[in-house]
Amino acid sequence: MKEIKLLLEGLDCANCAAKIESRVNALEEVEEASLNFSSNTLAISPKEATNLDLIKNKVEEIVIKLEPHVKVKEVLSSERAVRSNIQISKTEDRLNDEHHDHSHEHNHDHSHEGFESKELVKLVIGVIFYGIGFFFKDIPYVEIAAFGISYVIVGGEVLLTALKNIKNGEVFDENFLMTIATIGAFAIGEYPEGAAVMIFYGIGEMFQGYAVNKSRKSIGQLMDIRPDYANKIVNEREIKVSPEEIAIGDIIIVKPGEKVPLDGKIISGEAMLDTSALTGESLPRKVSAGNEVLSGSINKNSPIRIEVTKTFGESTVSKILELVENAGNKKAKTEKFITKFARYYTPAVVFSALALAVIPPVIGLGSFSQWIYRALIFLVVSCPCALVISIPLAFFGGIGAASKHGILIKGGNYLEALKSVDTVIFDKTGTLTKGVFSVTKIYSTNEYTDEEILECAAYAESYSNHPIAESIKKSFNGSIDNSLILDYKEIAGKGISVTVKGKRILAGNGKLMVENNIQVDDIKHEGTLVYIALEGEYIGAIVISDEVKKDSDQAIKMLKSLGIKETVMLTGDNKATAEAVNEELNLDKIYSELLPQDKVEKVEEILSAKNDGTKVIFVGDGINDAPVLARADIGIAMGGVGSDAAIEAADIVIMTDEPSKIAKAISISKTTSLIVKQNIIFALGVKALVLILAVIGLGTMWEGVFADVGVALLAVLNSMRILRKNKVS
Repeated sequence: MKEIKLLLEGLDCANCAAKIESRVNALEEVEEASLNFSSNTLAISPKEATNLDLIKNKVEEIVIKLEPHVKVKEVLSSERAVRSNIQISKTEDRLNDEHHDHSHEHNHDHSHEGFESKELVKLVIGVIFYGIGFFFKDIPYVEIAAFGISYVIVGGEVLLTALKNIKNGEVFDENFLMTIATIGAFAIGEYPEGAAVMIFYGIGEMFQGYAVNKSRKSIGQLMDIRPDYANKIVNEREIKVSPEEIAIGDIIIVKPGEKVPLDGKIISGEAMLDTSALTGESLPRKVSAGNEVLSGSINKNSPIRIEVTKTFGESTVSKILELVENAGNKKAKTEKFITKFARYYTPAVVFSALALAVIPPVIGLGSFSQWIYRALIFLVVSCPCALVISIPLAFFGGIGAASKHGILIKGGNYLEALKSVDTVIFDKTGTLTKGVFSVTKIYSTNEYTDEEILECAAYAESYSNHPIAESIKKSFNGSIDNSLILDYKEIAGKGISVTVKGKRILAGNGKLMVENNIQVDDIKHEGTLVYIALEGEYIGAIVISDEVKKDSDQAIKMLKSLGIKETVMLTGDNKATAEAVNEELNLDKIYSELLPQDKVEKVEEILSAKNDGTKVIFVGDGINDAPVLARADIGIAMGGVGSDAAIEAADIVIMTDEPSKIAKAISISKTTSLIVKQNIIFALGVKALVLILAVIGLGTMWEGVFADVGVALLAVLNSMRILRKNKVS
């Protein structure tokens, strides 16, 4: 069954989001549901043979019951979902105007830019009446009337929402708790405090909503790479159309300042492209006719014509948007724990408040009004909003910050796991080395010339697209007549067998020669050695060399500085080649002459040696490393955005070919985890302190309000620090 995606438009209460997710997960038709609060997207995996419309209807019932103002809309494609959330400011200004005209009744509507004028006016009037009550506190009736009017003006919507929620069976939400706490304060004669608590709650909620909205936009803007339109050329006329309407083979023109809307090949013109939104690289890239270009790049200076090679749904920009949007659905263990914790925390504190209000005065430890006041502080503190809002935002902020640097992390669970990594395993070719091979030496026997050895090798490799095969074909100056080739057979991890002009050619490594009982010369070399045999007789060998990336040495040093204990390299190349690379990089361990299945076994071996909760990363170029990428704790594909296999198998995709981005990802993970830890300790610490002060009679409701909305606001602001993470620390 395919996944259903629903957009919950106008959802801005994190606690309510957690409740919606919990109830949708409880539906018998649902396998799993995950609500991404940062993008308001609900992803649902239905059970087999389930009526999808039935699920949608049940979800709508749950949402209407918990959040009547929220609109449930089906998302038809991931890129539209992300777009609608990125452009939340444009659409919600209009939505909020409609809400004003229809006596919108929910106290959480703060999701547009700035503060809502209606809320501000109510708060100002409430404060004026509060001032009157304070000024005339010696005249009882005036005092009670002024504080009462102030309370009703500011807290009216909270009261109404609480009543509606009680009617719907929703008792443990902040509206109900604030209502009980403040009415309780009035009941025991604490009029100034009852009204003040509601005023400060209103101010705190407004600032908190504003901060959440700003943080959502900050994350959204990082991924605002989706083009709005494409300039299609039809009969030499230019037509502006939606990127979704463009087909493969269509010609489009991209002008200076415009985004490249789809992947394609330049057919005329040259320009400088800003690819920073895709790769995190600040330097523009020069492109001209014949060059491939990726959607999401920005043309800096000159018009270019492009022949489209991928539809919009398959283009780079769509893949990135889909990865980032879906990232919020794979939640970190900490997020899942906090959601579960919040479910029990509020009822526990509420029942503690009830016990505090009744037990001490019954056993003669003071008056009922004294203990009821202390119990009311418990109610104010009992909403877990600070944790429920700030922790998902911190993880999504971390994912957004990584994407800004060209690192696509598929979920909060992988971002969290990165902080526990102590071993990084690298594939060699295309990961630590450039993967750009060239023929550096030819060894021939007395009977054959270098050109004849190269010709045999080129014919043998003619059907292969492996980088080594490409380098041999490139070095061979003659043309290859494919009609002369018969019985082409690729032998995994060993080489190729082929018949040319009736003669059998073998081209491959030492294992292939041993398997065919062919005696070869012992050649000392640095590079990949391809042995050539003709009609069962060894005739020579070709040395192919690869160059280590400039970034690789720095990457290893950065990983060591971050506390990575072991760096390992796996390669199918011979020992001499592996050691030559290691001389430049100084890795802890190298394993050479491995077949693809050997690499999986080696990773299994390293994984089984770990029993302390630490994680193992495998980094490959994504072309032939899918099994190993999938097996490691965290699989990272290098430069893999163009490879479907990489995106499918890897947990993290690095858009560029820079291994140093691995250290950047680990650094972002450590910062995110630190912020999450700070928020948990700060939120629970302040709440615990206020609860203790309340029990011993030193706490006030003012402190209770700070422990609720004040702490939530500060935790949200703290979560957003991750977006400013530019340097590896």
